[in-house]
Amino acid sequence: MTAYFITGAGTGLARAMSLALVGKSAHVIACDLNEKGLAETAAMAKGAKGRLIEHAIDVSDDAQCVAAVARAEKEFGRLDVLVNCAGLGPVYMRHNFVADPLRFWDADKTRWWRMFEVNVRGPFQLARAAAPGMIARKWGRIVNITTSLGTIQRGGNTPYGPSKGAIEAMTIAWAKELKGTGVTMNSLIPGGVTNTAFVPDAYRAQAKSMLEPDVMKTPIVWIMSDLSADITGARFVAKEWDAKLPMNEAAKKSIEAPVYLKPAQERG
Repeated sequence: MTAYFITGAGTGLARAMSLALVGKSAHVIACDLNEKGLAETAAMAKGAKGRLIEHAIDVSDDAQCVAAVARAEKEFGRLDVLVNCAGLGPVYMRHNFVADPLRFWDADKTRWWRMFEVNVRGPFQLARAAAPGMIARKWGRIVNITTSLGTIQRGGNTPYGPSKGAIEAMTIAWAKELKGTGVTMNSLIPGGVTNTAFVPDAYRAQAKSMLEPDVMKTPIVWIMSDLSADITGARFVAKEWDAKLPMNEAAKKSIEAPVYLKPAQERG
């Protein structure tokens, strides 16, 4: 049975992905700093075919990351999959950031760096701890949950956008470093404004439509399967997944161009 490690599982996107995978008989270490949210996720997973274990973690803490991966390997005998979804959103910097955009020179510098600690350092520390075991077993999946290109470069949205831009760059670079190991490295985004805690209450109240976290369920299940073995360094958009198509076709149709241009020496 495949063993998964998913951060941010107390709410939103990561909760939806955790429940989808447990429903497919997976073993999941569901991680979050929000213990109440984790308990709610665990309650939703009761009766599923797989097993979900709650684990409270602050992903910005290196020692906690190493300990959490060690626990997953002890509980399940291995760790096959890492999904980096935990993060701080724009509301952490300013709750009404849509109506009142935050300029970088007015930003609280402590919160600025805290966002990078969670959004960038966390995925690095967890991937660093998990990758050696996957490489040794010649099979693994690492997925970074990022955001749209518009969000990454939108003014009044830093440091959230740049933190996700950093993760996109890491995804591309790590995919190259993992080539030939049996471990793939990809990013996945919802593909639009999604109904999560990252959206200000005022915006949610007036929004005509938003994506729901469940949009991530089918793509994450496919990415974690053997069907995705030949795809690495890609960027998947969940909203573009067409359930009417065969799984592999739907997956390829949902791949978006990388955030960054391919270097000249790598172009065909």
